[in-house]
Amino acid sequence: MKSKILLLAFFMLALLNACSGDDKKTEENPISEVFIRASDMSTLPEAESAGAVYKNDSQTEDALATLKNAGCNTIRIRLWKDPANAHSGMTEVKALAQRVKNLGMKVWLTVHYSDTWADPGNQTTPTAWQNLSFTDLKAAVSAYTSTVLSEIHPDIFQIGNETNDGFLWPKGKLTTNENQYLELVNAASATIRAEAPNTKIMLHFAGLTSADWFFGKVSSVDYDYIGLSYYPVWHGKSLTDVRNTIDALGAAYGKKVIIAETAYPFTLGWEDYTNNIVGLDNQLIPAFQATPAGQKSFLSSLKNTVKASTAGFGFAYWGGEWISFRGDQATNGSSFENQALWDFDNNALPVMDAFAE
Repeated sequence: MKSKILLLAFFMLALLNACSGDDKKTEENPISEVFIRASDMSTLPEAESAGAVYKNDSQTEDALATLKNAGCNTIRIRLWKDPANAHSGMTEVKALAQRVKNLGMKVWLTVHYSDTWADPGNQTTPTAWQNLSFTDLKAAVSAYTSTVLSEIHPDIFQIGNETNDGFLWPKGKLTTNENQYLELVNAASATIRAEAPNTKIMLHFAGLTSADWFFGKVSSVDYDYIGLSYYPVWHGKSLTDVRNTIDALGAAYGKKVIIAETAYPFTLGWEDYTNNIVGLDNQLIPAFQATPAGQKSFLSSLKNTVKASTAGFGFAYWGGEWISFRGDQATNGSSFENQALWDFDNNALPVMDAFAE
């Protein structure tokens, strides 16, 4: 009898240790946190479906593989709820995210909570939700967030895009319905925490000016990363201001700060008949010319600025894949082809080197 009791006690102790070990593994095995070197590649499937071929050293190569081999460790992808042409919709984004995972990179999902572009001036509620009461809208946000998590399993979940004045207007407009905006953001955040506790949550503001005001407003929200857009053409030409803003936000709110969007031209020329966003000398930072070397120097300098700050945790290049894939006479082509990571012959540019550690 004594031997049986001892054997039972040993078995129970072993089982308890095994369970504790599994729990400990779950708690201590979050997404590995390393400095994020990312590129937004949201338009890649659309460009590829139109016949675009990306190259490296004049040889055809998967654009995602080119980035991975250069040192990029995260791919940022936008998600629209019910886009008119299906691009950036759930099916396309899920497939792109799987390609990213197959290459061993992280998936950073930018969930716009809109059917189309969301930015500081546009935060249009999805058509399917426009007639909902606020209570039902909040429930829809939670349900949709849950669906996104189960379908895509992102490493980083960005709640909204450039939400300077909230999202899901008018009900979630920050300056007119602050409490409702916070309830909507908290609904998404709570869903993520409950269903994907290892997924990191980002809130995103465009620019440096007034960033402190915005992140003060969301100080009660449960999130991990502060995301900032920084484009010299709109947000100033001082990398010192970038560092000071990162330091101040990190100190004030105890969060890691990521430059969630940035870009710079390798030329002031154009490849199609669509006006480019940047095309004038006075839109540049004087130290970085619009050349392949200048583009590389800008991104390398920005990366080093973020690394040197007290709270900086990474960067994402935006529009790098947005080459002029509709043809050289397209008036609805790319307004960004001179800021892409591939040149007008679709060859990878020297700026790729900036993704290295």
